[in-house]
Order: sequence, then C-alpha cells, then structure tokens
Amino acid sequence: MKTKEAVLIDPVLETAKRDSTLVKQLGLNLLYTVNTHCHADHISGTGLLKQLLPGCRSVISKDSGAIADLLIQEGHHLKFGAFALQALATPGHTDGCLTYVLNDNTMAFTGDALLIRGCGRTDFQQGSAETLYNSVHKKIFTLPGDCLIYPAHDYTGQTVSTVEEERTLNPRLILSKEGFVELMNNLNLPKPKKIDVAVPANLKCGIQDVPI
Repeated sequence: MKTKEAVLIDPVLETAKRDSTLVKQLGLNLLYTVNTHCHADHISGTGLLKQLLPGCRSVISKDSGAIADLLIQEGHHLKFGAFALQALATPGHTDGCLTYVLNDNTMAFTGDALLIRGCGRTDFQQGSAETLYNSVHKKIFTLPGDCLIYPAHDYTGQTVSTVEEERTLNPRLILSKEGFVELMNNLNLPKPKKIDVAVPANLKCGIQDVPI
C-alpha cells in the first residue's frame, strides 16, 4: 500500500501556497520541507508551508547555524514511504550545504553546490572555492554517472543533468583545483539583491513569522 509520504526540497516563499495546494490535491502526506542550505537569494517557503500543512517538519544542516525542527549531518537518512534521502556534506558554497541522494543512487539534489554547467559562488557565507571543489569531486562526482542531478535552481530554465554530464562538461569543474580556485576568486559578482532579507529569514527556516 502506498503511503503517499513525500518530501519537498528547497521550497520558495512565493510558491508555497501553490505547493501546498498540489500536496492536498494529490493526497500526499508531506513529512519534511528540506533545505539544502541557507539560501541568500530568496526566502524559503518552509515557514509558510508549516502553517499551511500542519505536521510538516523543517530540515536543514546542523552546520548551517539555522533553526529547524530537524538539524541533520552527513549520513542522516530521511525516510519517506519506501524511499530515503541520504545526506552528504558538500560545503564550499556555504558551511552548511548538504546534497540529498535517493537511496537507489538514481537522483541527487545538489542545492547550489553543483548547478547545471556551473556551481554556487564562494565569496560569502563562509564560502571556500577549494572546499567546494573537493566536495563536488569527492562526494558528487563519485556517484554513478547516470545519477540525475537536480540543482536548487537554474537561471536558464534547465531542470536536470547527470553526474557524467557535469563531470565531463561543467566548464568550471573540469578545471584543475588551482584553476577552479583562481576562477572562483575572481568572479567579482554583485551581492545578491535579497541577501539582507533572505539570510536572516532563512536562519529561522522552521519558525519564521509569515502571514497566511
């Protein structure tokens, strides 16, 4: 018998009501709203979803410094129905970045650590280009080549890649570690527009006061 248990990864405030409506329409039991890290470019939908779907629990890395119902570290398994997501510590973009890998190794949800043909920036929130390079190469690129990669977002409309694609085609991560560090340390990117609002809100991802 199907349990209809579900998880939602990296929800966004602006789409939280849409997401809760879909959960109800499908008759799902949303156990967890899972954050891959403390985002700086948007406010998490976790707080609002907890109001809209009572019983749902917020999840984030213990190393993120954020508040949530469940603070986890590498090796933790989030079980839902017949499935589980295993947490891998993949810091570098932030200290608290986790990649969630489905128990059969067919999917990995990489947050901003590994994007499609790119990666998260490393110039704020305890970022480290060298740490990120090691995280991707040792934790994500060692997964099966056909494992599907789902990043937190993609600004060009792409939604999925594979480990093999990124291992061989990602223009940043096919570089040597030294080349990658030099590239990342010289991006000179502008500060995210919402960082001053998003980070404080996301540090309270489980209890933020969001009106319904």
